[in-house]
Amino acid sequence: MKTIKRMMDHLYWADARILEALEESEMKNNDLLKKLVRHVAVAERVWLSRLQGKGSAQYSLWEEAEDLTAIRTMFEENAEQYRVYIEGLEEFDLDVMIDYANQNGVPFRTSVRDILSQVILHGQYHRGQINRVLRIELAEPVQVDYITFARL
Repeated sequence: MKTIKRMMDHLYWADARILEALEESEMKNNDLLKKLVRHVAVAERVWLSRLQGKGSAQYSLWEEAEDLTAIRTMFEENAEQYRVYIEGLEEFDLDVMIDYANQNGVPFRTSVRDILSQVILHGQYHRGQINRVLRIELAEPVQVDYITFARL
């Protein structure tokens, strides 16, 4: 549990850092970057809904994002809800299987441990994509490596 909690703390930190960097940069109106950062926030919400035993069909993973304020709100709400969810878990709960349907309605069964690992790794993957676009556009990429977080 300790590792999962620590990795989730990194996720909250990295989400905030990447969003702050976009808000402060000349790239804040870049549609691709807004779409990618929104996708991370919505995907976190989708997996949280599944962990909570709720459906996720109402979420669209790849919509255009209008502004970063709504994304910030979603990241903050996600972090709070994940913290509450994880605080209620014991080590043995990580192996509980969750039944859910993906966004296309296909049924799946996945452990809590694997779902949380997916959330952690998925966000880092897309933050890497965001940093690549920033670099291509000659903007400064955002340091979101775990080791940077661990040194704080």
